[in-house]
Amino acid sequence: MIIRTPRRLHLGLIDPAATFGRRFGSLGVALEGGYEVRIIEGEAMEIAAEGEDRKTIEFAIKRMNSAYETGVNYIVEIRKAIPRHVGLGSTTQLSLAVATGIVRLKNLNVSVEELARILGRGKNGGAGIYSFAYGGFVIDGGVRDSLPPLIFREDFPEEWAFLLVIPELKPGLDEEEEKPVMAGVVGRADVAMEISHRVLLGLLPALKERDVETFGEHLSAIQRLVGKHFEPYQGGEFREDVKLILDFLAEKTYGCGQSSWGPTVYGLILRNDFQRLNAEAHDYLREHGIRAKVELGLPNNAGAEVIGDSAFLERLIKSVGG
Repeated sequence: MIIRTPRRLHLGLIDPAATFGRRFGSLGVALEGGYEVRIIEGEAMEIAAEGEDRKTIEFAIKRMNSAYETGVNYIVEIRKAIPRHVGLGSTTQLSLAVATGIVRLKNLNVSVEELARILGRGKNGGAGIYSFAYGGFVIDGGVRDSLPPLIFREDFPEEWAFLLVIPELKPGLDEEEEKPVMAGVVGRADVAMEISHRVLLGLLPALKERDVETFGEHLSAIQRLVGKHFEPYQGGEFREDVKLILDFLAEKTYGCGQSSWGPTVYGLILRNDFQRLNAEAHDYLREHGIRAKVELGLPNNAGAEVIGDSAFLERLIKSVGG
């Protein structure tokens, strides 16, 4: 069984103050290029993965067994991974991939939302969960008692993309490090209201009308506003160590921001402009002595893909033959 996940680009949180009784409310978009996980049943638990990926897989297997008595004897191999703690949603995508593989192998009828509850995901937002399940651009309705509900989902335009810059800097906060921050952040009601206004009457109409300039304008504004909620924890609207890159992205792209705790930053572009912007980005980074990866972030409008081993091999053979 092969599971391929998206990456999750985090576009912001609306209301940490829970002005109307629901906390956070997250925006996100699914991108191609996430995990590729192979999982089969075995005689014992065997995990071909390193570091935190290994811990995440073991946790998911044991949690699934506690909930559904699915056993722990699985062979799990990570064939492609999302870097940990760079702002691209690695933990949620990997956890759900493993859990999805188990329910498919055991022929269980369990929704992604229920798997997320079992795995303890969605405590601060549902963007990663719904990116995995459905792909596209997603917004959740904020955390109250349980998993935040999906309130909006739309295909992201195929002609749009993101210029991703992943600098070699300190990783973003991991889940343990962010717990006291997310528990303590108060946020500002006036900021939450402006974010909500821009989402409802700026971002979403522009997405529906495929107006990349207006979408990017509101995206940048929302990102700066989101930063105001977290200024005490990261030293400003954005991390200080990514500001030079954001200056470049603000000048060269339609809209830009920082994904989650970073260090990944992104700019909204037209897909056909990537080669030119990629070259300009590398020149800029070299001039400023910044070591970073520059990648094309293509939208994923399907969510995670699950295929059997035989289908995977057949497609591989055909591609080699072609």
